[in-house]
Amino acid sequence: MTQPVPSALHTSKLHSLPLLARGKVRDNYAVGSDRILMVASDRLSAFDVIMGEPIPGKGALLTQMALYWFDKLGDICPNHLTGEAPESAVQPDEVPQVQLRSMLVKRLKPVPIEAVVRGYLAGSGWKEYQESQAVCGVPLPAGLVNSAKLAEPIYTPAAKAEAGEHDENITFERTVEMVGPELAAQIRDISIAIYKKAAEIALTKGMIIADTKFEFGLDENGKLVLMDEVLTPDSSRYWPVEGYADALATGANPPSYDKQFVRDWLEQAKVNGKPWDKTAPAPRLPQDVIDKTAAKYREALERLTA
Repeated sequence: MTQPVPSALHTSKLHSLPLLARGKVRDNYAVGSDRILMVASDRLSAFDVIMGEPIPGKGALLTQMALYWFDKLGDICPNHLTGEAPESAVQPDEVPQVQLRSMLVKRLKPVPIEAVVRGYLAGSGWKEYQESQAVCGVPLPAGLVNSAKLAEPIYTPAAKAEAGEHDENITFERTVEMVGPELAAQIRDISIAIYKKAAEIALTKGMIIADTKFEFGLDENGKLVLMDEVLTPDSSRYWPVEGYADALATGANPPSYDKQFVRDWLEQAKVNGKPWDKTAPAPRLPQDVIDKTAAKYREALERLTA
């Protein structure tokens, strides 16, 4: 039986905890000096602009999906979960804002690297390959097509940008300069190992994980810990296996479990008679786009956990 979808939450407002930061999707609150309450809102960003309308149930679905993967991947890398109920950190009147959509996690020192792993050539990776036959300095064979499966997953890190800025693709050598050779290699090797295991599991559910990004932090002993969200449709490109072969044959993008409905609508949306220029504020999303996007997120979780 599926859990009831909580009412939509665009922005959480907890009065009992100090707000640390609001990201595109998550609101982070300090719980003492050693823990953080991460609340996944129903906000959605496209083209780095946050939409005015929430996608009902999205935050809860993302959280349940991340918890599913944290449970599966603990043998490869420890994660930031404390094991405590998020509801225990807030006042009774705040519980509805937290239920199903939150994680109570350890406070870590974030590593300033987005650990991106690609098993397929898609998105910005495909664009870069067409220009240079390489992605983030990783050379690839000639003759690959859009959405092609790579012989082996590649690690293509990015440097975390300030809020509102684009993350910048960097080479592995640059990560060595940033964090030292030992930590850089550890992040790379663990990221590829996690991706391989997750991709294998997803395939048994009829889903392809084309690419994904991980975030890591260091605990008080300097140990590497997997943090933030993991393997959700917001941080990963999921494709259903059906439809992939046809897309590959025609050079099209395969159908995906993410916010593609929103992106496609925004690409043709007009503001004052002109195409939207992809700066805030975003045009108001129509109800059918909101509903279709919510259904896609729901389908991804249900398929994965079936």
